[in-house]
Amino acid sequence: MKKIVKTDKAPAPVGPYNQGIISGPFLFTAGQVAIDPKTNQLIDGGVEEQAHQVMKNLGAVLEAAGTNFDRVVKTTIFLQNMDDFAAVNTVYGTYFSGEAPARSTVAVSGLPLNVSVEIECIAEVGNG
Repeated sequence: MKKIVKTDKAPAPVGPYNQGIISGPFLFTAGQVAIDPKTNQLIDGGVEEQAHQVMKNLGAVLEAAGTNFDRVVKTTIFLQNMDDFAAVNTVYGTYFSGEAPARSTVAVSGLPLNVSVEIECIAEVGNG
């Protein structure tokens, strides 16, 4: 059984996908990019500002599913340029107060809207 997660506090999907899906004891999020959900526009700024917006968007999906960053077990970070790794890593780390989740970081040749960073995650939900 799966449950769709939707929130207006994160960007609306621009294709045939959902912001998140709860399946069993886990939430699987779609990749988030630096779109401001209030304007539905890409934010201004460099990779640090984009990373903060991405994490805010992920936080909104986590909240809509009844969970939070402390319950994230796995993330995947997609970077257009691996030279941005340190900057994104610094921003990313500020969103986890406990032990950090498992993570993969990969360089890709392109991302939607030509953004610098996209992040997806898997988190525990419920009482598990």
